[in-house]
Amino acid sequence: MTLFDYNFRRYNVRLLLYMAALSVIGLMAIYSATNQNQATVSKQLMGIGVGLVIAIVLSLIDYHWILSFHILIYLACAAFLAAVILFGRSRGISTRWLQLPVIGQIQPSEFVKIGIILFFSWYFDRYREKMNRVTVVFAAAALFAVPAVLIYMQPNLSTLIVLTIVVAAIVFSAGISYRWILGVLAVAIPAVFLLFYLLQHGMIPFLQQYQANRILSWQNPELYSETYYQQENSIMAIGSGQLWGKGWNNTGILSVKAGNFLVEEQNDFIFAIIGEEFGFVGSMVVIILYLVLVYECLIMAMRASDLSGRMICVGMATLLGFQSFANIAVATAIFPNTGLPLPFISSGVSSLLSLFIGMGIVLNVGLQRKYNNE
Repeated sequence: MTLFDYNFRRYNVRLLLYMAALSVIGLMAIYSATNQNQATVSKQLMGIGVGLVIAIVLSLIDYHWILSFHILIYLACAAFLAAVILFGRSRGISTRWLQLPVIGQIQPSEFVKIGIILFFSWYFDRYREKMNRVTVVFAAAALFAVPAVLIYMQPNLSTLIVLTIVVAAIVFSAGISYRWILGVLAVAIPAVFLLFYLLQHGMIPFLQQYQANRILSWQNPELYSETYYQQENSIMAIGSGQLWGKGWNNTGILSVKAGNFLVEEQNDFIFAIIGEEFGFVGSMVVIILYLVLVYECLIMAMRASDLSGRMICVGMATLLGFQSFANIAVATAIFPNTGLPLPFISSGVSSLLSLFIGMGIVLNVGLQRKYNNE
């Protein structure tokens, strides 16, 4: 399909507006959280501008043509993740970043999320008639295991969890048999309970000590107060905003910024800044924007012209929905501390650009929807 075949009456401008609105809220929150750090704010602003341009350009490129590069996409994902292990930059005990010439520092796992969505959208569309064969399912599991292991080695458990849930949603939307779903649940649910049991008894399978401490502090905050304090301070900050908040860029002595009560408040705990400064109303505006963004993606999935388009939309809806929920759940102590960014809002150009790339492809899926569903 060429540019001239598109019916631009079907172009979903609302998606661009929702993404822009979240990005502007994020820019305001970052400006406040970093105490007007011009370098960080300028970098985020540049990321928003470049990201919007990329999204618009990709929205005009046939996603079938992009999926034709599925092998290159998969190999690039594996190669970048392997490069992180071999040559990556570290912060603390994690190695998640690459320093590239001209471009600068990037976090490849953020782009891998989009690459994996595209690859498995192609894969399950390619084998849709053989979806439930053991060979097809186990081949998919093996293909997923390569990036999964490389992400686990960074270590980056939170991204691995997100990626697993996204791929699971793609598989479900592809129409896999419920026998497979029930079989996986029959193994996964007891495994989760076993993990918690082992953690409580001092055995830490497959987890770093700091990861185990985050889970244990969430279960027993009174016993692990030194690990839980950030989430406790985040809850206090959100609650202190009450209905309308304390005002943007608040520098009062009781602010989480002035008191230095949080670490990485421009990233992992940026929702605490939003709750404190914009209150319940501002927090609900952010949550509603995520809801309508996910809703639009799911509607576009329902109207997609083929299975691969549907899976792309479902994958992006799941990524946005779960990651935004997880970040807010951490800020409100519903989840253990995970270190996931809040989509379009948290500081970080890699996350920002990857989301714009994914949503640009979703916009193209929307341009090619079924005519009988217009």
